This record gives sequence, structure tokens and C-alpha cells, in this order.
Amino acid sequence: MTSPDQRHVLHALGQLMMESRALVLARGEPGLRPSHHRVIGQVPPEGISVTELAERVGMTKQGIGQFVTQLAESGHVTVSPHPDDRRVRLVRRTAKGDEAERRLGELLEELEADWANLVGTRRYDEFRAVLDELAT
Repeated sequence: MTSPDQRHVLHALGQLMMESRALVLARGEPGLRPSHHRVIGQVPPEGISVTELAERVGMTKQGIGQFVTQLAESGHVTVSPHPDDRRVRLVRRTAKGDEAERRLGELLEELEADWANLVGTRRYDEFRAVLDELAT
């Protein structure tokens, strides 16, 4: 439980999310929001069905379908019929999508390095370990 003079953990996490979102919007690939990266990042090299992608990302099929359409139009993914079941749409990342994810990775590494410099590497590594443990 937080005391009146202590920020709620969700407020602190939200502030870090806002900082990372602002970085992606300012220095990331034009036209891509963090939510687009969330989708692109869940597409494995061999491709994935729209239904499976929706499950991975935690969205409805309709919701993910809108993202997939936008990402296909921007050239970050392709959508084609699955070779074994033509009713299933298979989503694959393109070279442009791979490059966008590589650049995002670099931006996030830079952000984490900045945070580690602020609090010290040992403390930041411990924070990351605890965060990863809580997020599993």
C-alpha cells in the first residue's frame, strides 16, 4: 500500500511508458506508433496467422486486423493466404518491418542505458530482473 506522499506504482510505470512512447514517436520510424511496434514485434520470421497474432498481442481479431491492414499498406508486413489453408491469412514481416524493429531496439537500448546511468548499472540491472520476474 502506498502512503499519501508516495506515488502509486502504476503512476511511476505510466510515466516511464510515456517517456518511452515519446522517444518512439520523436525518433522512431515516421508513421509508426508504439502500438504498431507491439504488433510488428510479435510477427515471427516464419509468419503467423491473424488469429494467432491477435492472441499474442491480446487484441480481438477485428482490432488486430486493422493494425495488420495499416502495416501492410505501409509496407512493414505482407498478408497472404496460408499455403495449407487458404481461409487463413498469414502475416509476415518485410525487410522494412525488420528494419523498423531493429531501429526500435536501438532506441530502447539507448533509453535503458540512460536510465541505468541515472540510477547506476547495478540498481538498474536489479530493477530489470525484478520487472522481468513480475512480468512472467
